[in-house]
Amino acid sequence: MNSVTRRALFVRSLAAGAAAAIPAAAAPAPASTKSRISVLSYSFRGLLKEGKMDVFGYLETSKHRYGLDAADIWNAFLPNTEESFVRKIREALDEREMVLADLCVDQANVWEDDPAAREKNYQNALAHLKAAPILGARFVRIDAGCRRDNWTNQEFDHIVKRYKEYARFAQDHGFKVGAENHWGAEKFWPNLKKLYEAVGHPAFGLSIHIGGWGGSEEEKARADREAAPWTCHTHIPWNITEGPLEEKLKTLWDAGYQGYYSIEHHTAKNEYSEVAVQLAKVRNVLDRLKSPAS
Repeated sequence: MNSVTRRALFVRSLAAGAAAAIPAAAAPAPASTKSRISVLSYSFRGLLKEGKMDVFGYLETSKHRYGLDAADIWNAFLPNTEESFVRKIREALDEREMVLADLCVDQANVWEDDPAAREKNYQNALAHLKAAPILGARFVRIDAGCRRDNWTNQEFDHIVKRYKEYARFAQDHGFKVGAENHWGAEKFWPNLKKLYEAVGHPAFGLSIHIGGWGGSEEEKARADREAAPWTCHTHIPWNITEGPLEEKLKTLWDAGYQGYYSIEHHTAKNEYSEVAVQLAKVRNVLDRLKSPAS
């Protein structure tokens, strides 16, 4: 028996003892539900800033503290994208029998007004796209850019051109790529819908920050519903887990959503316990959606 096997047996024995000591209602969710849940590593940015967590600690936390089988890595947890380092992360994922649901890339947004910044972001996007198949990423989030509420024709044409390029690469390497609705022009559903239709590629999809739209509450709710069929990945913030969580997850469920339900925490405080609260709520809703009362 090698050291990895011994360690896995030890961890399972601890988990079994812990499960026996708590009420049945608080026991871990079935494996089939667990496998569709992840925690965006952004949720631990406070620990990252304090030097108390790195990408390997994040994977350990996801697997052994929360019992997850999937990761969602924010690229601030990647000090570089050199192949030798990226392969170490892949080895860590494989050792823990985890998949990478999402690689969430900042400082790579397609549009910047300054051409030099735009080129720098482009090179950063290419570096992370190259890392994605090594990591086994299912989805890569790259923002569209533009800090105004709407794109000009020039901006839109450039953004569409780049996403078509990224989507071709993604398709050739077995993953999907797309934008997220959380800042700038892409947070408005008419814009993101127009972008999705203009790119028109099977490897292009949407990462939806649930409730993260601009506009009125009615417009936000409609956007969550209408975007659901095109959604490849999700981020679930605190206000949703404390609010209309069941409604939002049921919308995705009913649309046949096949991606991961990813927790995103924002306070940078008490992150271990606050993330655990969000996870418990999401697991509870997914369990009920999976096994509705007769």
